[in-house]
Amino acid sequence: MRILLVEDEARLAANIVAGLREAGFAVDHAADGYDGLAYAEQDLFDLIILDLMLPGRDGKSVLQAVRLRKLHTPVLILTAQEGKTSIIELLNAGADDYLAKPFDLGELIARTKALIRRSKGTASPVLRAADLTIDTVRQTVSRGEQSIELSPTEYRILEYLAHRPHAVVSKKELLEHLYDYDWEHHSNVIEAHISNLRRKLAVPEREAVIETLRHRGYRLRAEES
Repeated sequence: MRILLVEDEARLAANIVAGLREAGFAVDHAADGYDGLAYAEQDLFDLIILDLMLPGRDGKSVLQAVRLRKLHTPVLILTAQEGKTSIIELLNAGADDYLAKPFDLGELIARTKALIRRSKGTASPVLRAADLTIDTVRQTVSRGEQSIELSPTEYRILEYLAHRPHAVVSKKELLEHLYDYDWEHHSNVIEAHISNLRRKLAVPEREAVIETLRHRGYRLRAEES
C-alpha cells in the first residue's frame, strides 16, 4: 500500500517514513501543506497521514480541500492539539482518525493498517481468498495447511490483490501502489514477481490462485474451484 506523509518536522518525518517502509509500505513525503495537497490531488494513495501545523497551508485547510475535491482517501491526523472541540471539528471536516503527539510509532503503524483495511471493506486483519489465508499483522501466507514463504515484494503484491477481490489490477496500478515516486525503474519486475508468486502458491491439480488477463492485468481468484 502507498502512503502520503505530510509532516514538516524533518526528524519526525524521517522516523515515520523509515518505520512505515520497514512495515512494507511505499511512502511519499511532503514537508508543507501546498506540496501535500498537490500530492494528494493525484489520488494515488491508500492513506494520507497529515500533520496539522504545517508551513504554507495548515493541515485542516489541506483536509478540507481534499474532501472538497471528492477524494475519499482515508486521512489520519497528527496533532498536538488535544482539545475535544478541535478533534470534533477535524472529524466533522472529514478526518478518519487522529493521533496526539507525541505518539508511539507502533500505534501509528497499527492505526494505518486498520484504516486501510476498513477503506477496502475489510475489518479483519486476516484476508482470505479461495483457500488462501493472508495475515496482514504477521505478514504470513498459507494455502490450506501449507505455510508459504514470500519475499517482501511478493507479499505486498499478494496483499494488494487480496484487498481488491474480483477486480482486475493493472501493472500500472500495482506499480503506483507498491512504490513511491521513483517507481519507474521497477517497471519491468512486476511480471517476474507475479511469476514467482504463481509458482510458490501452486498446488497440484488446482487452478492458479492468480489469474493473468492479457493486456489487462491480474486478478486474485476469490473462490475455490
